[in-house]
Amino acid sequence: MVIVAWNSADDLARTLPALAPELGPDDEVIIVDNGSSDDPSGVATRTLASVRMILMGRNAGYAAAVNRGAADARGDLLVILNPDAKPEPGFGEAIRRPVTDGCGWAAWMALVLCEEDGRRVVNSAGNPIHFTGFAWAGSHGLPVDEPAPSGEVPTMSGACLAIPRAGWRRVGGFPDRFFLYQEDTDLSVRLRLAGGTIGLVGDAVVDHDYDPAFRSRKFFWLERNRLAMIVRTYPAALLLPVAPVLMLTEVAILAAASRGGWLRSKLAADFAFLRWLPRLLRERRRIQASRRISADRLAGIMTADLDSPYFPAFVSTGPVRLLLRSYWGLVRLLLRLSGRSGGSGSR
Repeated sequence: MVIVAWNSADDLARTLPALAPELGPDDEVIIVDNGSSDDPSGVATRTLASVRMILMGRNAGYAAAVNRGAADARGDLLVILNPDAKPEPGFGEAIRRPVTDGCGWAAWMALVLCEEDGRRVVNSAGNPIHFTGFAWAGSHGLPVDEPAPSGEVPTMSGACLAIPRAGWRRVGGFPDRFFLYQEDTDLSVRLRLAGGTIGLVGDAVVDHDYDPAFRSRKFFWLERNRLAMIVRTYPAALLLPVAPVLMLTEVAILAAASRGGWLRSKLAADFAFLRWLPRLLRERRRIQASRRISADRLAGIMTADLDSPYFPAFVSTGPVRLLLRSYWGLVRLLLRLSGRSGGSGSR
């Protein structure tokens, strides 16, 4: 298990005592400290019988720190847990079950719960992904209905995910330079491109101390990494027909950022993305060369609806919703026709 800490001593003091009884005798816990000013090592060693600390010496970002911890892991199954995601009883057995039950998932996530307005609700039961690259916590805010059904989901939440270590190494783990946000979406899409499926284990439950606030720096990472994920992972047969909507989306986001007071963050994200573009294109070539599914099959996990409560209401109702659905329906039709006429070259 890999946990990244950055000034997370208080979170670990809540999470690690709940994690301890879920560990088996051969399980390892690796805590990667991203230059914390508190004492995550002290909390960890007081709570767990055995723990390995990796000191990054600076805040290298969540994605790079997870990759560093995963590189040191010895077990066959890699579990990545947020420091503020407290496992509930039965988590340990449940999160391991897909290894032996024959479901064939390439990776899977726990059911993530949180507290909102004094109620215990779903934080994520699998993350939808819009064809413009937005991904969000699926089923967020819904009442908890336990046991939640297990099954396939579009993409994973990084609050708690599991993946065989061999599969992690095969696809290259998280993209180091993402730093924070969208790394779970990028990994999920790359696993899909390799022919894998993503699952939710409904009775592996973690209680996430979720912070829904959107700060200017968060907007920067979300926007830069959304664009990077699209360039890296979308096959050309998908990228070309959605390009007009992507450009219109950029205009809409700039307008929303101006009204919302985060225009500087959006512009900084766009400029950072453009500076990064030559590297992204090199990464794209490598990712697309290993693709094993058609563009249409990847499109099948995506949605035309922007149903998150964090989007403006007008995009999820009325004319905008109808236009997005109509456009996406046309793209899907073109992809299917292209697949029938192009054979393996349509990949």
